[in-house]
Amino acid sequence: MTDSRATVYIETYGCQMNVSDTELMLGKLAAEGYAPVDGPEGADVILLNTCAIRDHAEQRVIGRLGELKRAMKPGSVVGVTGCMAQRLGPQLLTQASHVSMVVGPDGYRALPQLVARARAGSRSVETSFDLEEHYEDFAPQRLDRVRAWIPVQRGCDYKCTYCIVPFTRGPERSRALADAVREAEQVVADGISEVTLLGQTVNSYHDGTHDFADLLRAVGAVPGLRRLRFTSPHPNDFSDRVIAAMAEVPTVCEHVHLPLQSGSSAVLKRMLRRYTREEYLACVARLRAAIPGLAITTDVIVGFPGETEADFVETLEVVQEVGFDDAFTFKFSPRDGTPATRLPADLTVPDEVASERLNRLIAVVRAGSRQRNLGLLGQRREVLVEKAARRGDLMQARSRDFKTVLVSGDEQSLGRYLTVELTGTTGSTFTGTPVAERQALPVAR
Repeated sequence: MTDSRATVYIETYGCQMNVSDTELMLGKLAAEGYAPVDGPEGADVILLNTCAIRDHAEQRVIGRLGELKRAMKPGSVVGVTGCMAQRLGPQLLTQASHVSMVVGPDGYRALPQLVARARAGSRSVETSFDLEEHYEDFAPQRLDRVRAWIPVQRGCDYKCTYCIVPFTRGPERSRALADAVREAEQVVADGISEVTLLGQTVNSYHDGTHDFADLLRAVGAVPGLRRLRFTSPHPNDFSDRVIAAMAEVPTVCEHVHLPLQSGSSAVLKRMLRRYTREEYLACVARLRAAIPGLAITTDVIVGFPGETEADFVETLEVVQEVGFDDAFTFKFSPRDGTPATRLPADLTVPDEVASERLNRLIAVVRAGSRQRNLGLLGQRREVLVEKAARRGDLMQARSRDFKTVLVSGDEQSLGRYLTVELTGTTGSTFTGTPVAERQALPVAR
């Protein structure tokens, strides 16, 4: 057991899977006597849990490492974990002399030993893959008092040509259904009533016996669970069984994040997305036919090598046809080692062209979202109060269909379910007036 006064600070970048991994690391170090703190100043152990999906994310981490070097107290140690650690490995020790640990996503079981070595003056790299690792014996230290992330799948087998994830998180593997159900039961016992199942292509889940439809039905039936979400699915893996489970399990929320990436079949082929424009639209139609009122959000990349103006216009057409409730939009970011970097140089889209397309795409997404949201005014939604809003006198809540609604309240309202009337919108978020209230389970402390 380490010194009970030792402290750890973890700064998290990237996706919900990284947030979940941070919770696992905090839980593992807490079991060894480390106390978490809210900032790096004075912390004995400082970890940056990183993302490698885009170059910008990595540059932010490099800059942050420089800042932390100036903020470190004598005797404190710094480590880099996550996807950037997996991708760069020993290079990080060379680039940043004050970094003592580089730990990939499958190396967190060894974290206490690696920290102990770092505090003794050694430097370590742990970036091997473990295809059996699901951290089942870890007790996560939840960062959110209202919602819980539950990983059910690690790694990815799709290998889209632009994506670094298969290289940083390894091959796809799914945890046992019974283990996911057990974690959901513990979450509810701790007072949390909303769960999000996590996986790189979560709806391709299969533990050897059970598929994703079985998982939705089993976790969705956990007593006391009020809401069940999942992210991120792949359009190819929405089988009839999965869609039926989504429609029939009352706890499954009426929202799906369905990455598009491009509306051009030619670009999708170069991306190796394994579906066409028409097949994506057919998937949307099947989902909406089964689940009335389904909200759909998405991811879109512009400027992928070879994307022509006509290809981009096709993307705009799909965005308008589907009527996404929101979209995460990005310029293509080449990642070393991915097949996209080996495409012919003459396919490169100039940055100024990609930037102009991104701005046009954002304008179309926002205009469509605003128009749809204005049409929702006066409707009622059940919302779960999640956290304080940026305005101190309001709380941020979320509807089942993933609308952000600002309501009056204070910290005492965290974890409450309210029925609200949507009374105003900025175009992206709503204000809501409570018309009824139901108490959630006691909020985890």
